[in-house]
Amino acid sequence: MINNKSSFMKGLLLLVSFAAVFVVIMTPVFPTDSGKKENGLHYADDLFNKLSKGSSYFIPEVQKKVDGLAGKQIDLAVTVKKADKAADAAKVFTAAGMTATAEGEILKVKGDLGALLSATVKDADSMYHNDAAAVSARYGMEAADAMEASWEAYAGMIKALQKAKLIPESQAVDMVMKKAIEPGYNFYGINAAKVTDKMGIMTGLLVFYVIYTMWYGFAIFELFEGIGLTMKKSKVKQEA
Repeated sequence: MINNKSSFMKGLLLLVSFAAVFVVIMTPVFPTDSGKKENGLHYADDLFNKLSKGSSYFIPEVQKKVDGLAGKQIDLAVTVKKADKAADAAKVFTAAGMTATAEGEILKVKGDLGALLSATVKDADSMYHNDAAAVSARYGMEAADAMEASWEAYAGMIKALQKAKLIPESQAVDMVMKKAIEPGYNFYGINAAKVTDKMGIMTGLLVFYVIYTMWYGFAIFELFEGIGLTMKKSKVKQEA
C-alpha cells in the first residue's frame, strides 16, 4: 500500500535510473589501451592496477643497495621448498656467473652475491617493462619460470645467510625479492601509469562511486517512505 505517492515515485525513479546506469557499467563500452572495450568494473580495475604499478618502481633504490655488495663472496647450501625450482634456479644462477648445482631441494651456490643480485634486478626491470623475451633469452626458459625460481631460491637463501650471520646480505636479498622480483612479476603485462597523469579520471571515478552509493541509498529510503516504512525515535518512558 502506497502512503506517500510522491516519495514512492521519487524512489522508484531513482531505483530504475540506478539500474539503468548499472547496465551501462556492466556493458563493454569503455575503451582500453589495447583497443579492446571492457565493462566499467574491468576498466576501473585496469586503471588502478596501472596506477599501482606506476608507484611500485623501486629498481634504482634496489640497485643502489645491491651495488654495495659487489665482490661479496658466498658459499651456501640453500634449501628450496620446491625441488623443480631448485634445478631452474641453478640454471639461472649459473648464467649469472655463479657456481650453482641442485640436488633435490638443496641448491649449492658459490660466487659473487652482488653480481648475482644485480642480474636478478636486471631481470626484474625487464619484467617490469613487459620485456619477458629478454629474460627468456638469458636463461633459455620462460621468463615467469626464471623469476619464480629466483624467488624460491632467495627465500631459502635468506635463512642460510642469517644462519651464517650475514644479516646485511640477507636484508639485501629480501629487498630484491620484495621490491624488484615481486613488482616485476606481479605487474607483468600491465602498462604503468602515474597518478598525476590520471588525476582527473581517478577523481571522477571516486566521486562517482560515492554518488552512486548514495543514489541507491536514497532510492531505498524514498521507496520505504512511500509505502509507510519509516524509523522514528522511540519515546522515553517516564517513571512514575
